[in-house]
Amino acid sequence: MQAQNKQAQSNQMLERRTDSPEQSLWWSKLSLAQKFSASSLGKFGYELLFIRHDNGKSIAVLNCSNGIAVISDDGDIDTKPNIHIRH
Repeated sequence: MQAQNKQAQSNQMLERRTDSPEQSLWWSKLSLAQKFSASSLGKFGYELLFIRHDNGKSIAVLNCSNGIAVISDDGDIDTKPNIHIRH
């Protein structure tokens, strides 16, 4: 009985993670290289905030308790970006 309850709770947690519309919306707009880099940063607690388009290039902006990181179109990660985010 306890094993069934744990499995049901685990399934509910997984469903909640995939039901985030903002996350999937932004994720679909990333380049393949950005997806790989964002996935790597996600292991350290980073979350995708938004994508900024500038001069024909996109920059993914991620947030973590330790700060901000950006990912270029090519997947290059910058954990000390010169970027200011309005709140």
